[in-house]
Amino acid sequence: MSERTPVLIVGAGLAGLSTAVFLGLHGTPSLVVERHPSTSTQPKARGQQHHVMEALGYVGLAEAMVEASPRTTGFRLRIAESASGPVLREILHDTFLQLDDITPARSADASQASAERALAARARELGAEIRFSTTLESFEQSESGVRATLSDASGTRTVLADYLVAADGHRSPVRERLGIGTHGRGALGHSILWLIRADLTHLVGDRQVLYNLQNPELSGGTGVLVSTDHRDQFVAGVGYDPETQALADFPADRAVEQIRLITGLPDLEVEILDADTTEIGMHVADRFSSGRAHLVGDAAHTMPPQGGLGGNTAVMDGFYLAWKLAAVLRGEAGPGLLDSHDTERRPVGELIAENQYKNAIERSMPHLKRPDDTPPIEDPGMLLFGYRHNGAVVPEPGEDGELLEDPTEPTGRPGSRAPHVRLTTSDGELSTIDLFGREFVLLTESEAWAKAAEQAAADLGVRLRAHLLGGEMTGDWAAKYGVTTDGAVLVRPDRFIAWRSPGAGDGRDLAAALRTVLCR
Repeated sequence: MSERTPVLIVGAGLAGLSTAVFLGLHGTPSLVVERHPSTSTQPKARGQQHHVMEALGYVGLAEAMVEASPRTTGFRLRIAESASGPVLREILHDTFLQLDDITPARSADASQASAERALAARARELGAEIRFSTTLESFEQSESGVRATLSDASGTRTVLADYLVAADGHRSPVRERLGIGTHGRGALGHSILWLIRADLTHLVGDRQVLYNLQNPELSGGTGVLVSTDHRDQFVAGVGYDPETQALADFPADRAVEQIRLITGLPDLEVEILDADTTEIGMHVADRFSSGRAHLVGDAAHTMPPQGGLGGNTAVMDGFYLAWKLAAVLRGEAGPGLLDSHDTERRPVGELIAENQYKNAIERSMPHLKRPDDTPPIEDPGMLLFGYRHNGAVVPEPGEDGELLEDPTEPTGRPGSRAPHVRLTTSDGELSTIDLFGREFVLLTESEAWAKAAEQAAADLGVRLRAHLLGGEMTGDWAAKYGVTTDGAVLVRPDRFIAWRSPGAGDGRDLAAALRTVLCR
């Protein structure tokens, strides 16, 4: 006997669980299968940047990430010979990034383990089923859906799904079975990572730290020291050559020697709790979609950790894909809407992965620098909020299709993120960002446009809500959105602008825009 689910998600990491959470936000249940027995138990990636916190705010998880963050006085990011110095370059010191002019959100610093637990719990609350110790053995696609064979301790079973989401990591068996290749800079290096317990209070104080180390005495000439959720636990790592070395070549005495070089403390007492190896590389899938299967997270793009956006990008992949899947499954959109997953997310994945490659060269691997390598984008706001989605939008005449724009000088043009503008209401202050996330939104000060939105929603059966600004909800929004007070702006559920009318217009234009965006 087979069972059915609208969406089968393979992988319960950040990408898979985020996809399940945001599907639940839009009323679409899913089945998540994960071959491991639980969510991650290792610190791995950490931190939720502002764009992620905006998205998590829509599902009530932003505060959970703040609560899961270590209580510290700041964050320090250095390039150095050791954690004790000398310091080659200070990148961040004793402060977390503030982007008040761009977003109402704050960042958080929860570890991947903590974030995954919170995401899994919320996904279940929103209707997802999560099965651990369950493996996808095979699948096949047809015009009507996906037929998958799953196995667990009780045997095998068949699941019929409308769509398949591959969130199964950088090796992604699903991607391989789909015949999708990868491109990018390839493998850049390999590291041995130790989870250690040591008292470094006198060295790091009450801060979260990340040290990228360049030191010829370290194995491979490089190293790293990263804080965890526990003040006496850190991840320490060095480079190694898998062609000539293995984890066994670093017994306890050699591991402790390397850790002491990393910290710059020759007499440090160290307890090694765990050890593992990892590849540092930059790979992007040649396609993010194939038929009814869609790639997210590391299945779609892997990148060096320098820059801290790998896990963040995985979460956002789920945020941007989920509303499209839900709209198609509800019948609000045609299947063509899902083609925009590749059109929109692959350029962004390539941009962020390439930038983190450049960060890796600057911070940890200067020996790999090429004469034609350009510097990384240092402006975090640009990477978090400046990229544009140019698929499911109605472009304006003369649109150049460029991928980036400065979010501190928003244009309001289709494809860009809807700008953050503070609004005053009778209940207090809020942001335009707070109005998005769940449905299509029309921002306007015109009663005529508000009525047109109501009519279009009824005629097309689309979730569309008009927010009439200028009355009980006021703010200087029109200029940032590039319209007059007679105009209107259509915002997608993922807070990207789909279409706008700079001034007064015909309600039929709004309906036509919705049909275009939704591939009706």
